[in-house]
Amino acid sequence: MTSDKNLLEHVSALNNTGYQIPTFILIGLPGLEYAHVWISIPFCIMYIIAVFGNTLIIFIIKTEERLHCPMFIFLCMLAGADLIIINSVLPKALGIFWFSSREIYLNSCLIQMYIAHVFTSFESGVLALMALDRYVAITNPLRYTSILSNQRTGKLGLAYLFKSALYFAPYPYLVKRLSYSESNTIAHTYCEHMSVAKLSFSDITVNIIYGLSISLLNAAQDIAFIIFSYIMILRAVSRLSTWGECWKALSTCVSHVCVMVVFFIPILTTVFIQRFNHSIIPYIHILVANIYILIPPMVNPLVYGIRTQQIRIKVLSLICHVMTEQKTV
Repeated sequence: MTSDKNLLEHVSALNNTGYQIPTFILIGLPGLEYAHVWISIPFCIMYIIAVFGNTLIIFIIKTEERLHCPMFIFLCMLAGADLIIINSVLPKALGIFWFSSREIYLNSCLIQMYIAHVFTSFESGVLALMALDRYVAITNPLRYTSILSNQRTGKLGLAYLFKSALYFAPYPYLVKRLSYSESNTIAHTYCEHMSVAKLSFSDITVNIIYGLSISLLNAAQDIAFIIFSYIMILRAVSRLSTWGECWKALSTCVSHVCVMVVFFIPILTTVFIQRFNHSIIPYIHILVANIYILIPPMVNPLVYGIRTQQIRIKVLSLICHVMTEQKTV
């Protein structure tokens, strides 16, 4: 009787004071544990392509003096954000799939959450700045370098990074303030804000409202800026005298439009699925969340590598150089 009474008192104390768990367990894709090894294969291939492609983009832009201009500086920012996002999430996910390395410390979980959200937001901001770059290049080509100098480009990038860091600064606090039961299993491949918050028995209304509001506000700001920029671009293009000139101007925006579609559709889908549609199978939520982490970093360097002549030429010259070196050896 005494031991039962002590147990009840212990449970009551936990319910009243809360329980801060030092570690969480990431289970990957719930319901698909048997297929983790097979799922890891496309994940790993996309990860390798993303890391290699974005590293190559940064290397080419850094080493080619003639590419030190706003368009390529923004592209370098995009590639850097992609590398940070994918390296903050994918190594741990692959560790879960391959080695069942599921444990993650609370502070590591909070850091991973913060980095993933901040740099996803920053990437959205860079896409908005790239729309501004296309607008200036098309509407004011003679004043392009004076309006968007390299120094001003760098300041705009830093401003958007600061904005993203500020927007998501409350996330670690909002999660850490919660009280948790002894259940510490996260049904996800990484520490996503709401997946962690839902483990708590505390009231998470603030987490839900702030998380949804800041995600929609951030995306709405960037999308509105992009739409406005493209409306102005279309107005400027409509004044050109020939269809050839119109197409030449619009063709410079094709890569940017492709990258935006690949980025915004998965991220908006996962926000709405997670918060509004509870009838969907849990692993669908997680797969969509992983798609918006994986696909843009993989697709971005491919799109810009194929569509951008300067980068394409440099890549081909590097390939030719490597093949020549191998023949010499």
